[in-house]
Amino acid sequence: MHSLHSRGNQLPTSGTFKTVQCVANPLTISDPTVARRSANYMPSVWDYDFVQSLGCDYTEEKYMRQADKMKDEVKCMINESMDPLAKLELIDAVQRLGLKYQFETEIKNGIDFIYKDSSDAWLHDDLYATALRFRLLRQHGYNVPQEVFARFMDETSNFKTQLYEDVKGILSLYDASFFGLEGETIIDDAKTFTTTNLKNIKGDISPSLARKVGHALDMPLHWRLTRVEARWFIDTYEQEQDMNPTLLELAKLDYNIVQSVHRKEVSKLARWWVDMGLDRMSFARDRLVEHYFWCSGMVFEPQFGSFRDMGTKVISLITTIDDIYDVYGSLEELELFTDFVDRWDINGIDKLPRNIRTCLLAMYNTGNEIGYWTLKERGFNIIPYLSKAWADLCKAYFKEARWYHGGHKPTLEEYLDNAVVSIAAPLMLFCSYSLTTEKITEETLHYIDKLPSIMRCSSILLRLTNDLGTSSDELARGDNLKAVQCYMNETGASEEAACEYINSLVHKIWKTMNKEMFECYPFSEPFLSANPNLGRTAQCFYQYGDGHGVPDRWTKDHLMSLLFQPIPLN
Repeated sequence: MHSLHSRGNQLPTSGTFKTVQCVANPLTISDPTVARRSANYMPSVWDYDFVQSLGCDYTEEKYMRQADKMKDEVKCMINESMDPLAKLELIDAVQRLGLKYQFETEIKNGIDFIYKDSSDAWLHDDLYATALRFRLLRQHGYNVPQEVFARFMDETSNFKTQLYEDVKGILSLYDASFFGLEGETIIDDAKTFTTTNLKNIKGDISPSLARKVGHALDMPLHWRLTRVEARWFIDTYEQEQDMNPTLLELAKLDYNIVQSVHRKEVSKLARWWVDMGLDRMSFARDRLVEHYFWCSGMVFEPQFGSFRDMGTKVISLITTIDDIYDVYGSLEELELFTDFVDRWDINGIDKLPRNIRTCLLAMYNTGNEIGYWTLKERGFNIIPYLSKAWADLCKAYFKEARWYHGGHKPTLEEYLDNAVVSIAAPLMLFCSYSLTTEKITEETLHYIDKLPSIMRCSSILLRLTNDLGTSSDELARGDNLKAVQCYMNETGASEEAACEYINSLVHKIWKTMNKEMFECYPFSEPFLSANPNLGRTAQCFYQYGDGHGVPDRWTKDHLMSLLFQPIPLN
């Protein structure tokens, strides 16, 4: 047994991968007098029969051949000699069209060449080009100094007034400013300067530029999900006068091919969800398709379907179990549940009522299914680590349940210390590592278990954006206090002031995340990018409110584009 696994969490030595059928025992010990709260969540917006019937229209060989032919053309395009600004614009377009994963080597070579190019006459007094170079180099791991923008500032260290007319340059600087680090005052000033000016544009600008400005102010590029941005940018790029038809057509076809892969995956998952009967847990959020969106947001590339399959199952169970702790279970039941998970032992679970027992068995069976897969495919027994991650999560849930039942009002610091785990990001990220990496190592699992800063940032981003989008609704239901209320209780601030403070923390955490992306780790892609991508997925869900609890608005629109509506091809 691996040393990380505490004695209390150890699995039985025999039957490690045994599964148990999730059916009710007629001898269920259940107290009918327990008062069950209800959050009255809206039902699923998806017809699971329809989801199970989804076809895969673009996985045929003829589409693959077309895509391969166009990929060769685009590779030649990126590798061509051209002036540095044209190269940067091409790379930027390729990335925003969702094609970065197809041209990693070519893009890296192009970025390396531009970084090493000592001649910067082409940048002179060109804010647009300077900011584009800064953004792309920082995105690719080059810590370009903030002083590259000093030439655009006057003797009072303010940005020059003549820049006000350069809307394209200001927009480029705005996008770049979200790659700033803690303590970079020039970048902080740039964010304030560009935000103010973009919100107060004077004079006429082209419809194309106006659309881009509105899109950027709605959410900065750095915080956007690759696939969601790609769907928007494909339509935008098509209207550009200098668009490349081959690149555009490849982006559309590739989008549809990846969509077909995702459709097949979510179709299979819908069958699993219904067969398990978890869609009939009336006290819990039924969000199978939305949970798939979480996983595809973290890692969308076609070759990582095993993570999206098993990761979606885990996230679906996380939500159901969260609802048990938040609204359904009594404190005594939750204590029993936590103990079963901590021991990873289902002997005696008849002490729990049927619904809670069913969820526990589903978690246990799914965990063992993941353990079987990793042992078969990677030669590594992951269960001791996975069961510890589940136990850590349930203990954090139980602490919040005790706070609620005891009327305890935690400080913001106390709340966030527990929320780093209770938001479930460590478990989600653990799955993204163990189900995407080719070689699982004990060293890396120990490192991940300690929650390095990059994972803490991801967790806190998820928690804070969730709280900003949901705190009023959850408080009205009588759930635990959230970050906004903790800050209000601690400081006496108004709700508006508290929301502003929590939002400022989101910006601060992103600066730390930017720094962490420059560091060296015992892991690589796609797990490295899954960390900021989890934050981006959270911001996509909670940008306008509770897009997870009430998913029939913008979340449904995103999912229609991502899963159900292919892009028409020429």
